Parts: sequence; C-alpha cells; structure tokens
Amino acid sequence: MKALDCYLILVCHKSLEERLVDHLLAHPEWVSGFSVSAIEGHSLREFLPSAQEQVRGRSQRIEISTAINLEDARALISHLKSAEPNAEIAYWMMPILEFGRLA
Repeated sequence: MKALDCYLILVCHKSLEERLVDHLLAHPEWVSGFSVSAIEGHSLREFLPSAQEQVRGRSQRIEISTAINLEDARALISHLKSAEPNAEIAYWMMPILEFGRLA
C-alpha cells in the first residue's frame, strides 16, 4: 500500500460537485476515499452566479478532502487541469505526518 502522505483539498462552486466527484470515483488507483463538505466562500476573484450569492457576497461551495499519496495527488491534479480547466476550482496540498486507523 502506498503511503498516504499528502492531504489534498479541492474547493469549487457547488455546481461543479458532481463532475469533480465523478473524476475521483473514476480513479480509484489514485483516490481510495474522500469527504465532501458544504462550505461558503469569498475571495476577490469569486464568481457569484446567483442573485442571492451576489447580495451575500459569498458563494455556495464544496470542499473535497482526501488523504492521498503525494505522487497520486500530483497525477490527479494534472488530470483535473486537463479535464476540467476551470479557475473556479482551487486546490492545495499539505503534508501528513502520520495516517492510520485506531483498530
């Protein structure tokens, strides 16, 4: 089993959720599991498609997070950049010092 040494976070507008999830599910060789959370986002570059979001000044977004192997994270990001080139999709990676299960 590959070391899960990277914490990958993807953030995008809620409207892109199913497309991103489909990419993750299509690549079990890279992603063995992930979590999806509803969040709200604001930035100077924020795209606010609905009138409600424009009034509130923030958008409905989702955050997808996964513990993943660093090489696999880079392969996944490369794939997503090619398949879904969208400035509304942000990502970042952080090192995982240790990953395990309690049982």
